[in-house]
Amino acid sequence: MVNLTIDGLAVSVPEGTTIMDAAASLGISIPKLCYLKDINEIAACRVCVVEIEGTEKLGTACNTVVKEGMAVHTNTPKVRAHRRKNVQLILSQHDCKCATCMRSLNCALQKLASDLNISEVPFSEQLELQQWDNNFPLIRDSKKCIKCMRCIQVCDKIQGVHIWDLEGTGSRSTINVTNGRTINESNCALCGQCITHCPVGALHERDDTEKVWQAIADPKKVVVAQVAPAVRAAWGEALGMDDKDATVGRILGSLKLMGVDYVFDTVFSADLTIMEEGTEFVKRYTSGDTRERPMFTSCCPGWIRFIKSEYPHLVSRLSTAKSPQQMFGAVMKTYFAQSIGVDPNDIVTISVMPCTAKKGECNMELFYKEYAGHDVDIVLTTRELARMIKTAHLNMSMVPEIEGERLMSSITGAGIIFGATGGVMEAALRSAHYLVTGRNPDADQFRAVRASSQTDGVREAEVTMGNAIVRAAVVSGLGNTRKLLDRIERGEVHYDFVEVMACPGGCSGGGGQPIHDGEELAYERGLKLYGLDSETPLRFSHENPDITLLYENYFGEPCSHTSHALLHTDHFAWDMPGKK
Repeated sequence: MVNLTIDGLAVSVPEGTTIMDAAASLGISIPKLCYLKDINEIAACRVCVVEIEGTEKLGTACNTVVKEGMAVHTNTPKVRAHRRKNVQLILSQHDCKCATCMRSLNCALQKLASDLNISEVPFSEQLELQQWDNNFPLIRDSKKCIKCMRCIQVCDKIQGVHIWDLEGTGSRSTINVTNGRTINESNCALCGQCITHCPVGALHERDDTEKVWQAIADPKKVVVAQVAPAVRAAWGEALGMDDKDATVGRILGSLKLMGVDYVFDTVFSADLTIMEEGTEFVKRYTSGDTRERPMFTSCCPGWIRFIKSEYPHLVSRLSTAKSPQQMFGAVMKTYFAQSIGVDPNDIVTISVMPCTAKKGECNMELFYKEYAGHDVDIVLTTRELARMIKTAHLNMSMVPEIEGERLMSSITGAGIIFGATGGVMEAALRSAHYLVTGRNPDADQFRAVRASSQTDGVREAEVTMGNAIVRAAVVSGLGNTRKLLDRIERGEVHYDFVEVMACPGGCSGGGGQPIHDGEELAYERGLKLYGLDSETPLRFSHENPDITLLYENYFGEPCSHTSHALLHTDHFAWDMPGKK
């Protein structure tokens, strides 16, 4: 242990502790901008400077290790003057039009400038302007970039995709796509983790809210919306709501008040996905197809983009089932369109998702009988939903809780847990057990695949179904995924079924979820979903009565000819840039 004082308070901390962490143990918050613990501790912003007795130069708290007898002062005149000047210099190269910025009131730089009482910048404004394709689902505004390097470090160290890099030197240093590529030419998975870790508004999703307002205003269009499982675990954070009030029923009620004609819970199509994907897995497993290589889940578009660019030789191992988003869109424009007597060309399908990759996924087209178009027309992130609610000036305490529309309103706990890492696997195993044995397992029999902490990126389990033993693995985060795939490739491990989610913690930690600077909340949000699962009367996808009705009236049975035409996809129909 090392003994020191910080602002006159004695503290004893383990050897190797930084001043930042030692101060935090005393409840002393040292300002920071570029810092992300264990990811970005490079002191690029120099906002975390402190005064150390016996040392003339100020030290950076984020990467200065404590020493025995050290005396640290975090708030001296010299420290405050240095911080103010550094932040003013940063502001001189930052577009300070906060009123029109998506991150206004949720911006680390804005808060820091306010805390330091900075009301003017004495340096001339020098804004960088890089060209960017604003049709791409991920937007970078170079005028707002503060060169903190967080995007680089998260993409490299956590996701392992290496999309961003530092280029230039000195005052000309900037962030750009690696290897001189445009973002469209890159192998970006669209996971959006760079967005959720950016401290300012330099990175954000393409804003599609105006498209929704236009569709609602068009009297010729029937607007239909679905809300993903993980959204219910986080949307209230953006509006300051308690969990008990931030229900999915209130999201559906909000969408109705904003003018959406029909609203649904995507949990329904998560159950539908389990019927298709679970049936496909049982067929592949019992035929011996998984003896050499596992079947991989296919509901995460970030993961699909990753495997197609990084491991294209494994694409055939993907389930052919579409994601719940795309399945619901296809069902809305066929089965539901017929039920309400509307031409599918007049339907606008909207998805509210925790994900930025879904904005890319919805570009895929649907071709079925007389209809050609998109399964899903517009995708909104959880953050965009919150912005629309604010735009509509809805009083959330007055918004009614409603259920999804008839025909597709029933949901199960199995579909709800799709939003947590391990949830797809657990839901699939629940129904696969039934398909194999003819009886339900205990609903919590497969909880071994659930993450046990925020950093639990890989879970393995052997599960028994009748006389069969299924070797399963669950992985979240693309960096963890690469390591697992490499182990599979080297023959070090073998699985029959693998669930992959691009974002750490699964959809709960998706790139479209509310941003809390420096906090990772995927695990806590996942626990909310498991709690909802335990409280739901139906916990098996195959027991969803509306799913049963859908097959009786339309699809016949899982993996039938009709379901293959609408609910499955050809992963070889399109190529990723950067494909190896």
